[in-house]
Parts: sequence; C-alpha cells; structure tokens
Amino acid sequence: MAEAANLGIDVGSTTVKAILTNIDGEIIFSEYLRHYSDIKSTVMTLLKHIKDSCGACEMRVAITGSGGLLLSKMLSLPFVQEVVATKKAVEAFMPEADVVIELGGEDAKILYLTGGSEQRMNGTCAGGTGSFIDQMAVLLKTNALGLNKLAENHKAIYPIAARCGVFAKSDVQPLLNDGISKEDVAASIFQAVVTQTISGLAQGRPIRGNVVFLGGPLYFLPELRKQFEITLKDKAESFSMPENAQLFVAKGASLFADGAKRLPLKAHASHEPVIPEEAQRVIMVIGIDGVGKTIRETCHRTAPQSHGRAARDVSCAANQCKHTYTP
Repeated sequence: MAEAANLGIDVGSTTVKAILTNIDGEIIFSEYLRHYSDIKSTVMTLLKHIKDSCGACEMRVAITGSGGLLLSKMLSLPFVQEVVATKKAVEAFMPEADVVIELGGEDAKILYLTGGSEQRMNGTCAGGTGSFIDQMAVLLKTNALGLNKLAENHKAIYPIAARCGVFAKSDVQPLLNDGISKEDVAASIFQAVVTQTISGLAQGRPIRGNVVFLGGPLYFLPELRKQFEITLKDKAESFSMPENAQLFVAKGASLFADGAKRLPLKAHASHEPVIPEEAQRVIMVIGIDGVGKTIRETCHRTAPQSHGRAARDVSCAANQCKHTYTP
C-alpha cells in the first residue's frame, strides 16, 4: 500500500470538493463535483476517482463544509469548521492577504485577517450566492457560464435586488420586458451579488489592502470578479485569486489531516473502492438533500447494529436494516 497521504473533503451545500496531497504536500488529486442533493453517490464517485487515479493508498482525512459534520462524526474523523479551514489555507499559501471574499453555492463569507481578525457569513438566506446566480440565469434562458458570457459585452448596469431571489425576479423581468439587453441584465445580476455581499456582510467595515477571491462562483465567473474589482478599486490595493480557488477550503482541511485517523482505500477486483465497513455504512446513511427532507436508505447487515445519534427510527432484521434520518 502506498505511503499515507492527506485528504481534505469539503462537503458544501451544492458541491463536494476534495484535495489529496502526498507526504511532501504536493497535490496528487483534486476534484470538484456537484452533488445535486445526492451526497451519498457523489462521495462514492469521488472515492472511486481517487482509487482510479492513485491506486491503493492509506489516507489521513479531515472533513469540512456545511454538509460534512455528520460524515465526520460517524467516521470518527476530524471535522474542521469551514471558516477555520479557509483561514488556515490562506495563512499557509497566501499570507499577504488582508481580506478574503468567498462565495459558495448557498453561502457567502468575508474574512478580515488584518486590522482586527473577524469572520462574517450570511445566514439562512442564499441571496447573492451561487444558487442565486443559477436562478437568475434561468430567467435569461442560460446557465451561470452563459450569464458570464453575456456580461462580457454589457454596456450599462441596472439596479437589481440580490437579497432575495423573489425580489430579484421582480426586478429582472421588467428589465427584460422593457427591452434591456440580456448582456446588461447579466452584468447587473453580478453587480447585485457584489452589492449584497458588501452591504450585507461588510456592513460598513471597509474592505482594504490585498483582497483574495475564493469559491466556485468567483473562480468560474470572471465577470463577477470584475464587478467586485470595479466596486472596490478605490479602497483595495490589489486583487488576487489562487489557481485552485474553487478547492481552497478542501485544501485547508487537508492541512488539518496530519495525525488524523487513517482511512485505507484499497484496489478491488470489481474496480470499486473498498473502504472500511464502518465507512460504507456511513456513506449509505447520509443521503442528505440539504432541505431537511427525511431520507430512507436500505443496507445489508449480518446482525443488528447500533447506528448512533445520527440515525433515527432504526429497525434491524437478521440481514437487513432500515435507517431513517431526519436532519
């Protein structure tokens, strides 16, 4: 079996990200997958891809992200709060940063690293995040990348509310009805995200110095980054984004994996990843859909087992048990 490596897994609200490093800290595998509310299958796919790419190996694992806490508890693996993982990675790889702006699928964060350390994050509303951008793209009959393409050729910016998707739709639709170009509407949507992030999270605290952009939306949508830069140009000294910005939180988690419990990943004749029995049970149980919907999964067992606090309404038979999980 290969030398132990460090794996950081970031289970977010819409995606699963992973970075695997060798003992020298070099990245030997990375992946960014949308889970479409099916975390179970996505994590299994991720593990298979690691096995296919790296073969049999033994990994030290740390988990982060809004959807990662249950997984970490049931596997007895370290869980790192995502803001802590982000801060760890930035301090290690971008120590010159003064402020970090990170956008995810359903969350937004601003981390102040100088002049008084402070972390700010949105609440339950996903306004001004990746999900909001996806919703707005549908109105223009495109996707997020198509929205970015349209915004490249905009001529003007119009006010759009980003605090709520419903309010934003009530602003976008009249603009389209009035004949405003899709290019201008697309850029205006990005500007709405900028305004929501700065007004809703910064709340008057200036964003100065060296600003670092992180997260999938800012990585995949350069026109969104451009609107941030235009808005903050009079206060910020510089703007930068690491080459793996969409994976940076997972990278931070991997830094916490040293000394963690080892998780074997072995090659198998069927070409499926073989992970410990406990881990298999966990992957089957955590079919989380992100909105609190009850999940029912069936798994085969040779004897009744206790599944801990994470599984409820558990009834076991000789060779079968049914788990009901209610977030």
